[in-house]
Amino acid sequence: MRPGDFEFLAELIKRESSLVLNEDKGYLLESRLMPIARKRGLKGLEDLVDTLKGNADDELIRDVTEAMTTNESFFFRDNKPFDLFRDHVMPHLLATRGDKKSFRLWCAAASSGQEPYSIGMLIREEAAKLAGWRTEIVGTDISREILEKAKSGLYSQFEVQRGLPIQMLLKYFVKQDDMWQADAALRAMVTYKEYNLLTDLSPLGKFDIVFCRNVLIYFDQDTKGKVLEQISRLMADDGVLFLGGAETVLGVSDKFKPISGFRGVYCKAESDLTFAS
Repeated sequence: MRPGDFEFLAELIKRESSLVLNEDKGYLLESRLMPIARKRGLKGLEDLVDTLKGNADDELIRDVTEAMTTNESFFFRDNKPFDLFRDHVMPHLLATRGDKKSFRLWCAAASSGQEPYSIGMLIREEAAKLAGWRTEIVGTDISREILEKAKSGLYSQFEVQRGLPIQMLLKYFVKQDDMWQADAALRAMVTYKEYNLLTDLSPLGKFDIVFCRNVLIYFDQDTKGKVLEQISRLMADDGVLFLGGAETVLGVSDKFKPISGFRGVYCKAESDLTFAS
């Protein structure tokens, strides 16, 4: 790669997505951007950079951004957050939302859909307790292409084997040739929308629960604070925020505080929310 090309691409990606691309991730540029170069009939990354520096069309800029911001996802990733949601958060919602019998949940980086569908399956497992309730899961991501995959609910054998218990696979998925598809009821539980986390998120409405896991690690400190500020405005006063295991609000934002005894789980700073261990 020519001197300066990495810096140019890193700046473009940060401008378009707020993702900070460190030099130790430079290997991703070739593996993810070469297919775009070939699709455009370009010889390599140097030609791609030259095109981007010229009069690049919006579609090319979007393709490059999406290629670099699409992150790996799998069902029930890390397990613990989903156990906490099932064992503590859902009982809290049942106890506090009984008057309106509804709650809304946001997956702020839905990727290819495994996280929102995992949550949807947990909700369906509690169907008897939630009879008459209205639940809504909103999944957002910056990548239009990855959201189309999420909407389809189609996954390979390899993808469903990563974290999805066999009993849930057989209960909530339908075999489609050599693929598995989330059944119609599970797909209907999730509404997918294309969103950049640094744009105005208020049109999404209010949420009782927010999953924003393994996203903040890609942002610089200032961007992390801005994202958490936005999230706090959308959350109910007793709402719950799930972050990734390597992420924290400490030293980043004063809008949230940890829920005692539960790693990676936060409430709004003024909330007195606690869960029994």
